[in-house]
Amino acid sequence: MPERFVIEADGGSRGNPGPAGYGALVRDAATGGVLAEAAEYIGVATNNVAEYRGLVAGLRAAYALDPTAGVLVRMDSKLVVEQMSGRWKIKHPDMKPLAAEAKGVFPPGQVSYEWIPREKNKHADRLANEAMDAGRRGERWSPQASAAEDSARTPAVGWGSADLGAPTTLVLLRHGETALTPQKRFSGVIDPPLSDVGRRQAAGAAAMLAERGTVQAVVSSPLGRCQETARVVASRLGLTVETDEGLRETDFGAWEGLTFAEVQERWPDDLTAWLGSPQVAPTGGGESFAAVARRVAAARDRLLERFPGRTVLVVTHVTPIKQLVRLALGAPPEALYRMELSAASLSAVAYYADGNASVRLVNDTGHLRATS
Repeated sequence: MPERFVIEADGGSRGNPGPAGYGALVRDAATGGVLAEAAEYIGVATNNVAEYRGLVAGLRAAYALDPTAGVLVRMDSKLVVEQMSGRWKIKHPDMKPLAAEAKGVFPPGQVSYEWIPREKNKHADRLANEAMDAGRRGERWSPQASAAEDSARTPAVGWGSADLGAPTTLVLLRHGETALTPQKRFSGVIDPPLSDVGRRQAAGAAAMLAERGTVQAVVSSPLGRCQETARVVASRLGLTVETDEGLRETDFGAWEGLTFAEVQERWPDDLTAWLGSPQVAPTGGGESFAAVARRVAAARDRLLERFPGRTVLVVTHVTPIKQLVRLALGAPPEALYRMELSAASLSAVAYYADGNASVRLVNDTGHLRATS
């Protein structure tokens, strides 16, 4: 089962046995954003007991987000990983009930385990130490204090997203490069195919998304350059491509195929008016950004209704992606002119049941380094 969540868990004991605590966190596997944290001082215990307690806490936090999700657990405890994977026998009487409790959180087959070195488990280790420090002071660990110390942590939407169930996550992939892309020509309804570079970019995105294994559906703009990109990814993921007309690019009217400088030379007043107002459409019956925003918002709402709590790859164009990010941020229309989106870049927005949204990724091109 593809992983939707990644759990990182750790436990420690200052004395082994001694004052002990655990820490655990749940990440969105697609974006790496932190969805939930847990930590607790557990009194006098061994390292192994604390590590198992951290595992159980992480699993329960993930289950609260989505009981149907696939989960990958990453821990630096070789003992826990090997025992929970079934490769080592559980002999110690203190471990058996904890292992049984961990196995009982999710149905069989939904959880897999991976050992990681200690330096890659620093977040969970820090939480465990925070819990032990709090216990030494006679206090309970506070997630608010932890968040204040970790500037890299993804803020909890509405201060209660962990209680709202799993968000619907739209992973937004701009189509690969076409012959017009490096020339920065208006390319809306005209529909050039992917270039050789664009096809390599699509394959790079497909490889990365397959490695993460979190995408559960693929929906594309109807235009050919998106459909071609989407098919490359969907084939790698073993999925089919669905189409939503609302995800198509802006119709740039008479400006199609021209550069910005060419449009400025031919229609300077029209271009100035277009840049000054989202209500103004390009020359020759084009589509205003305000109209695109309404169309894209309707497409977003359809996706949220059809795929609640799931991760959906949306293959589309510059303007729809910018609109989705802008709308999630509550930013003004002028924000469109302040965003950069490279060909085949990835962005991501998570949508919660209370109507809030969290932008988790914008213009990520790390998967394209090998294709350039």
